Amino acid sequence: MFTSMQLHLAKVFLKIFFRDRQSVMLNLFFPLVFIGAFLFIGGEPDPIKLGLVNNSTNTISKIFSDLVKSDQLFEVTEGEESDLKEQLLLGDQTAIIVIPENFDYLEKTSELRLLLDASQVRQLGAIKEAINTSLLSIERELRNSEPMFSLKIEDVKARSQRYIDFLLPGLLAFMLMNLSIAGSGFNIVEYRRRGILKRLFVTPIQPKDFIISIVLARTLIVLMQISVVLGLAIALLDVKIMGSFLSLYGMVTLGTFIFLCLGFCLGSIAKTQEAVRPIVTSFTFPQLIFSGVFFPISSMPEIVQPFAHALPLSVIATGLRDIVNDGASLLVFNTTTLGIVIWIMLSFFTVTKFFVWKEIAS
Repeated sequence: MFTSMQLHLAKVFLKIFFRDRQSVMLNLFFPLVFIGAFLFIGGEPDPIKLGLVNNSTNTISKIFSDLVKSDQLFEVTEGEESDLKEQLLLGDQTAIIVIPENFDYLEKTSELRLLLDASQVRQLGAIKEAINTSLLSIERELRNSEPMFSLKIEDVKARSQRYIDFLLPGLLAFMLMNLSIAGSGFNIVEYRRRGILKRLFVTPIQPKDFIISIVLARTLIVLMQISVVLGLAIALLDVKIMGSFLSLYGMVTLGTFIFLCLGFCLGSIAKTQEAVRPIVTSFTFPQLIFSGVFFPISSMPEIVQPFAHALPLSVIATGLRDIVNDGASLLVFNTTTLGIVIWIMLSFFTVTKFFVWKEIAS
């Protein structure tokens, strides 16, 4: 399958990489920071910091206040409205509930005031829904009435819904993108600058041998470093891999091929070492923002979502997330698989058309 020359070159590229210990550590540093943060912080949401102003003196308002304070959803601070407003503006409170003087749930419907800072507008829907749900259960308790029905939740996917389970596949995708582009784009510019490519191609080594060797070496490097991060996440954060490891590593391999090809193309566009970094950054940074690594693409503005879904990092991150969280198979044909096939063809066409082998920047 591979010639002895290709395997020898791949071995040489592996030795070059592992001799650069700083590069090895930096490639692992970014995702390990997030894993370490989750070890100390955890993925559970904090209670809503709720200020409570009771302007009523009747028994019903006292019972209502006690029930609000006993709700684990809230971290309640009682006080005067003016004082709590100052805390709200300073960010020390998330919301304030004001109980009116004529508060009486038993006689009539009472209107509670809910105060929110304008800076909380993104969270308004979630906060209001959470508070409203809790207040409805408190109202039933005050009225001694049973709910019409109860909701029994059965998770048919039998998996946790922690944020780390969402985040990890995106971090793995971002990590393999950086490793692949660093191993192709940056290296090609350096090899061209030092005249290594020019000297190599007066030997019996063919361009395809050079490309295949780098692809083999970088794929092995990516698989090893991804395995380290994945192993730590499973051991320390109790992350469950619902799909098969064969599908997971298959997706990593395909993603590595796509980004290696794109990296070769970026390395050809950049004629000098000074130019390659901003070119690579302009390619990777927008993907970090728009590819759903840290938050779902569905939470972005609708006008941006089609563009975000089409990015190569989005396709790989979604594929890894489907395998890790939903138990999907790499062999099942869906929109993610179609996106991967399209990007494989696009990246291969791009690198064969724009790759520069022997040009040396003056």
